[in-house]
Amino acid sequence: MSVGLLAPPWVAVPPPAYGGTESMLSELARGLVAEGHEVRLYATGDSTAPVPLLYALETGAWDRVGEGVVELPHVMRGYEALAGCDVVHDHTLLGPAWALARGHEHVVTTCHGPFDGELRTIYGRYGKQMPVIAISRNQAASAPEIAVDRVIHHGIDPDQYPVGRGDGGYLLFLGRMTPDKGVREAVAIARAAGQPLVIAAKAREEAEQRYYTEEIEPLLDDRVHFIGEAAGEIKLALLGGASALLNPIQWAEPFGLVMIEAMACGTPVVGCPNGAAPEIVDDGRTGFLCSESAALVEAVQRIPDLNRADCRAAVNERFSTSRMVADHLAAYRDMLAQ
Repeated sequence: MSVGLLAPPWVAVPPPAYGGTESMLSELARGLVAEGHEVRLYATGDSTAPVPLLYALETGAWDRVGEGVVELPHVMRGYEALAGCDVVHDHTLLGPAWALARGHEHVVTTCHGPFDGELRTIYGRYGKQMPVIAISRNQAASAPEIAVDRVIHHGIDPDQYPVGRGDGGYLLFLGRMTPDKGVREAVAIARAAGQPLVIAAKAREEAEQRYYTEEIEPLLDDRVHFIGEAAGEIKLALLGGASALLNPIQWAEPFGLVMIEAMACGTPVVGCPNGAAPEIVDDGRTGFLCSESAALVEAVQRIPDLNRADCRAAVNERFSTSRMVADHLAAYRDMLAQ
């Protein structure tokens, strides 16, 4: 089967640092090739996924995220470049609308964000004319009016995540420097539990920088450290050395790739049961999910009760690249059979 993957124009595939959608796309591309399928990726020119790359934009336009004047030309050229593929898997917002307007067939789309606001209307229309894939049951259930074809959780290659001992003597926050990610809450939990906290967070955008300066920087001391954005070997070392990942998300996050990355390194997750977290974390086995701050502090004290091998096993069993690829191939074949 020949599969065309259409990535958003904002970040390279895989991303140099933060970028859940692009990380997933890179793993999907690599996994499809490993299964013997032909893959063409339309992304940005700085992408390094090990598949044939097509592009018009030389680099990701991350500083113009959401601008239609950037995304629309990208998807128009993308469909031209991917012509002839058996399946086009579109991960953009505007691409499916272009595909429907131009009569492109055998297109499937994944929504990587929440089904809220105008996106409910947009994906509601898409779902009537092409398969829409959701990335969690929580995301799908949030908009029952959208005809979601199926739910496919993200997957990663466990072999790329060395298991750590968790003996670094710190808790870890890893994500974006925004209120909805729960950075301030993570500081409060670590402080109340008497544990050091390392904050590795993306703070490139203006709103992220402002939140850091106004809300987080005043909280830093010799027990709470901000080290900036972490990627590659540094990120893996941080995950493996942490006794736990603090993930007190304050919104219904559709998935949360960082949780399975932590678990792959043997690191349990302590966080809030919002969004897809209950689909990822097995409460009491691979982490603890609590709604109240006091319960989260108490959960930190119970981290030694968990077996880090169980965290790794959960990723092998439920969140591997091979499982994700198999699920997508089933979606592609079902669409082609109709």
